[in-house]
Amino acid sequence: MSKQRPKKTNLEQIAQEHFGYTRLRTGQEAAIQSVLAGRDTLVVMPTGSGKSAIYQIAAFLLSRSCVVVSPLIALQRDQVKAIEGQDVGEAAVVNSAIGTTERSEAFEQLEAGDLEFLFLAPEQFNSSTTLEHLQTAKPSLFVVDEAHCITAWGHDFRPDYLRLGQVIEALGHPCILALTATAAPTVRTEIVERLGMQQASVIVQGFDRPNIWLSVNRFEDEDEKQESLVAQVVDAEKPGIVYVATRKRTEELAQRLEEQGVRSDFYHAGMRAADRKAVEARFMEDEVDVLVATTAFGMGVDKPNVRFVFHADISDSLDSYYQEIGRAGRDDEPAKAQLFYNPNDLNLRRFFSNRGKVKPTDINQVIAILQQQKTPIAPKELQEQSELSKSKLRSVLNYLAEIGVIETMPTGEVMPATLPAEVENIAEAAIQIQERQQQFERSRLEMMRGYAEVRGCRREFLLNYFGEKFEAPCG
Repeated sequence: MSKQRPKKTNLEQIAQEHFGYTRLRTGQEAAIQSVLAGRDTLVVMPTGSGKSAIYQIAAFLLSRSCVVVSPLIALQRDQVKAIEGQDVGEAAVVNSAIGTTERSEAFEQLEAGDLEFLFLAPEQFNSSTTLEHLQTAKPSLFVVDEAHCITAWGHDFRPDYLRLGQVIEALGHPCILALTATAAPTVRTEIVERLGMQQASVIVQGFDRPNIWLSVNRFEDEDEKQESLVAQVVDAEKPGIVYVATRKRTEELAQRLEEQGVRSDFYHAGMRAADRKAVEARFMEDEVDVLVATTAFGMGVDKPNVRFVFHADISDSLDSYYQEIGRAGRDDEPAKAQLFYNPNDLNLRRFFSNRGKVKPTDINQVIAILQQQKTPIAPKELQEQSELSKSKLRSVLNYLAEIGVIETMPTGEVMPATLPAEVENIAEAAIQIQERQQQFERSRLEMMRGYAEVRGCRREFLLNYFGEKFEAPCG
């Protein structure tokens, strides 16, 4: 029998007694009530604003288990550890880092009803057995964390997220709770559509971070910009993060800061996983004062005392920029978010956005291989046969799925679909989608440029972008 939905005042009591929260923040209570009412819910709230509390409290009050899809293994571990420290039920994680025995035990507990929370990486649905275990368990709540990863228009697209809508339907459409720290209206719409959310309640709240001081320093000369950046990092209260556009630049800048007597290190996706983990641990333990990083660093990192986030190069979008600066001042103490802006930096972002374009021949090659298949084919095998790069094949499959000429199984395999009558030239239609996406990326970069060059209140500009009004003077 399902549990009774609590009265409004009881949520605060439950949050205090079982979860140790002194109070529920603005937006949290509305989101929990929406889920308890059985409504699919999209929550857009900044990093550090307590999105995890929403599914934890809601799941605690629901009758069956809660499945949480999260892209980061470290974040999954942290969430399980947090739940274990509370009187709210058992939690387990299933990802590539655990062994077969541990995986089997987690699913056995889930199916027996002894597990309230199961954390999964999206690629776990590559295995049909994962879906079968969840179908047996019949979870009450399906949580999609970092939900912006599902949209090709978002800033951190991950193809493993694309099949989640089908997974949800295969589970009988349990209540969906999608969570993201940054999603402009266009991105929100696509999240709702791709997850198949029904009459979704969309809650956008809490984007104003008044303790973060927003500023932009404009330079016409690159050398002058770099000199100013180094000088201000040296003088700034620490610890802090400096975001740069390229891997090479992380290493160069970290070395220069070390020469200035600043305990610094660098972080980028080209490093070995063990080295990245070690650098992150040193930064979290305050053994590193300034971390120079590409955007590979940050998701799932919760360090309360970051006093500044400086951007040595302009971000590709306001979505990315807001999420990155949101890593500052999580202790609610004053912090700085400063962009060092040279208009010429926009050219590098434009170059990045044009990389990896697919050609009609790439699309036709993939179509030809798919048409020869009598059964669904795994993307890895398709990549081997096509000899396309992983990123190019991913783009081709995304465009073909958008047109509707392929179907993606919940396990990630693909197969041809019935050709829509209005699509005569598949390659041409796919290229049109690619062009629309690149146009969208250019428009996002223009919005970022607008933030850098605006003469009015930057806080108002930023909040308006996310659909949250700001009426007070920014001072």
